[in-house]
Amino acid sequence: MRYEVNVNRLENPSGNIRGFVNVVFNHCFKVSNIAVVEGKEGNVFVSMPRYATSRGDEDYKDVCNPITKEFREDLYGTILDTFDSLEPGEHTKVDVAKVDVGKDEKEPLDFYVKVTPFEREGSNIRGLARVYLEDAFVVNNVSLLEGRNGLFVAMPSYKTRQSGKNGKGEYQDIVYPITREFREKLYGAVMDAYELAKDGQEKQQSLAQTDIKEKAADKEGKWLEAPAGEMPFR
Repeated sequence: MRYEVNVNRLENPSGNIRGFVNVVFNHCFKVSNIAVVEGKEGNVFVSMPRYATSRGDEDYKDVCNPITKEFREDLYGTILDTFDSLEPGEHTKVDVAKVDVGKDEKEPLDFYVKVTPFEREGSNIRGLARVYLEDAFVVNNVSLLEGRNGLFVAMPSYKTRQSGKNGKGEYQDIVYPITREFREKLYGAVMDAYELAKDGQEKQQSLAQTDIKEKAADKEGKWLEAPAGEMPFR
């Protein structure tokens, strides 16, 4: 998988964040808000963007992350090596081509999605999805939302300090497709996976209800056929 890292080393950092990083996969999918953080012992490490879970603001999960040891070491190593090569206030871009022999560098980014239908009273969320890139990187917390014009895909985002025309806070996507072709392909795959998962869920519910009815009918039949003077327990 080909990727490009854009590293910005902060000139006057506050707190423990020393730099910010963006990664672009195959020139079609971008991951932003990656941080280079300094630990208590002076070591620096890569921190992927996170989101607060429903358990509270103190419980966080990664928005996205490498899912193989090999790719994690490769990606984080590239980020940290590039960061170390910069002076405070500098930024640079490094293009890393991981191309198999005989494979076209311009070949589209391979991916697959998993969707779980989700409905809760008072919420416009209809499904939650994960996107797997090249079996090496996963994007979590992708949502299917019910809008005025029907379902749409919403990528993980964060609330900015800026306000929109309506006075409400604006949101900025953290991970997102950067080409129209890949956006249409990705969002279409998420919608298709949702429909398949929903159909499967409805079939399971239907089978479960049928099983309950059959057991109830069988139980009622045994009740009616009990010998005179005997009362079956139920």
